[in-house]
Amino acid sequence: QVQLVESGGGLVQPGGSLRLSCVASGIIFSINTMGWYRQAPGKQRELVASIGSAGSTNYADSVKGRFTISRDNKKNSVYLQMNSLKPEDTAVYYCNCRYTGSWGQGTQVTVSS
Repeated sequence: QVQLVESGGGLVQPGGSLRLSCVASGIIFSINTMGWYRQAPGKQRELVASIGSAGSTNYADSVKGRFTISRDNKKNSVYLQMNSLKPEDTAVYYCNCRYTGSWGQGTQVTVSS
């Protein structure tokens, strides 16, 4: 059974930083493309960033230069470092395993002064 558990969300002021973590179990983590998605109230879920098994990355235009996705295969973990946060980054952030289509429970990120 695939399980993805996110952590690291919270309330942060504009311009601040947060680091999200996702620990995976039930999959051969190292061969899977992993992604971070987000869903704001009233909006569709959107891809924020993804990272392939070899470390190739892809980012939404809205977060390029501010967010960095990384992975640690020894820890079955994927991370999202978020810098220069803006109020429009406020959303529930979800971890995703592309091959299995599995989702975590989500972690709330709120950017507000």
